[in-house]
Amino acid sequence: MNPTDILANAHQALDTEINELRNLRNRLDDNFVDAVRTISECSGKLIVVGIGKSAHIANKIVATLNSTGTPSQFLHAAEAIHGDLGVIQKQDIVLCISYSGNSPEIVNLLPFLKEYASVLIGMTGNPESKLGKASEIILDTYVEKEACPNKLAPTSSTTVQMALGDALAICLMELKGFKDIDFAKFHPGGSLGKNLTAKVGQFVSQNKPEVAPQSGIRDVIISVSGSKHGITVVIDNDNILGVITDGDIRRMLMNQDDISKVKASDIVSRNPKTIERNQLAKEAMQILKEHNIGQLIVTDQGLYYGIIDIHTLLDEGII
Repeated sequence: MNPTDILANAHQALDTEINELRNLRNRLDDNFVDAVRTISECSGKLIVVGIGKSAHIANKIVATLNSTGTPSQFLHAAEAIHGDLGVIQKQDIVLCISYSGNSPEIVNLLPFLKEYASVLIGMTGNPESKLGKASEIILDTYVEKEACPNKLAPTSSTTVQMALGDALAICLMELKGFKDIDFAKFHPGGSLGKNLTAKVGQFVSQNKPEVAPQSGIRDVIISVSGSKHGITVVIDNDNILGVITDGDIRRMLMNQDDISKVKASDIVSRNPKTIERNQLAKEAMQILKEHNIGQLIVTDQGLYYGIIDIHTLLDEGII
């Protein structure tokens, strides 16, 4: 198969799935609204049931719902009748996913799901199936065509299931007023969490270079060289007078024949950019990018606290 044929097959598969997503969008009705409102008002959790490929989709839906403020748990249909049904409490809602709606494992489970949960929502491509008829609310995931050329592998149907799960999660977020700070509570370890919650003070270098205004050029060079950031801070009676970078030193050397009498105050760059240690790290990154600089002076209630470096923030996933 040549590259043109490969790309043609890929385009056809994607076009098929895109078309089915459009059909899903046009098919959404009051059943979807009822599902969103019912789940939002649930005093328990949402149990999402599936088997086969639908089980993988169910797991992903659960992960998305949990991270966006809707407590959820996955239940494998085959394991449910061997003890895992105990996870369902009467205040819980069950969302059961089965494209055919007639899978033996799902059919065997339906009486127990009906009995143990407060509401059964069926996500199926066949509303007339046993799952469809047993459900109080039906989410129709019918597809006209699978992307699989043999019409065997679930492709368009699983794409539609996943997209519908995302739509549920987004609507529930909006209904509950779920904000970015709420999202951060469930993502403290990754880059998402860091960008939403990490403070400047977490990334301040332990190295805290400083010189006095009257410091000679030798002391300035030693301070800049030992700072790891190519910068030192000029402090005058606890006040930040400014900064001196290795670039400032190079420019001074190019313009001065006699450097023996040069003091820190002679080459200091005044009014440097600063940020308080309890501000968000992403705010520091915004300042660094906006002013095209590599370091920020960090303060603690206005007093010199340390230096934060753009490379440190980038390494930590702050963007």
